Amino acid sequence: MKRLRAVWRALRGIGHVLRGLWIIRSEFGRLTPPQTQLLVREWSRQMLAIIGVELVVRGTPPAHGPLLMVSNHISWLDILVLNAAHPSRFVSKADVKGWPLLGSLITGAGTLYIERESRRDAMRVVHHMAERLREGDILTVFPEGTTGDGRELLPFHANLLQAAITANASVLPVALGFVDSLRGGLHDGPLFVGDTTLVSSIWSTLCADGVQAQVHYGETQPPRGRDRRTWSHDLRVEIQRLCGQLG
Repeated sequence: MKRLRAVWRALRGIGHVLRGLWIIRSEFGRLTPPQTQLLVREWSRQMLAIIGVELVVRGTPPAHGPLLMVSNHISWLDILVLNAAHPSRFVSKADVKGWPLLGSLITGAGTLYIERESRRDAMRVVHHMAERLREGDILTVFPEGTTGDGRELLPFHANLLQAAITANASVLPVALGFVDSLRGGLHDGPLFVGDTTLVSSIWSTLCADGVQAQVHYGETQPPRGRDRRTWSHDLRVEIQRLCGQLG
């Protein structure tokens, strides 16, 4: 029964992704930013419902930009979950662009891509991020640079925080976790770590019961004269604290 349910979720999910691609191509160009945000949020919430993931939001989502949100990174689901809580523009590693169907959807939603191994590309993205922040956007980054297991944060890369310093924008720490609402504790179904492939992680999520995605917003932090490494350390400490309150 779980396999049949997973197949049904997958078929409905594919249909919803195709609908999302059609919306991006036909609607986004003529909608106001608030209308686009509402559309992204509702589409994301519907997708979570289709694949059997419950959303729980704690704290206060951002009301407006300019703002850089900084979150831990666990799964291919993270962008979807955070957009369901409050839409923003993401900065993601370049290989996401090649994901089947999902890559086209994430790209169409305005994601900025970065080649993690290239210092020059990081400088380009920081410059672009600073421009978007000056325009009043809300951006989201995953400073771990890759996915972890949701229990202990990986080291943070501080480079992208330079955009907030340059634009004199505040940063909002965000903790993300997947909880087993039936048995308690963290849920391993959506994990996308180590040798796990994207397909196997998606299938594991589709087969899972009781997946609850929790998003916990902290308090915004202005630069206060900090350099990016000091600020990165402070944010990591705060997000680890927020993660400890999940579940």
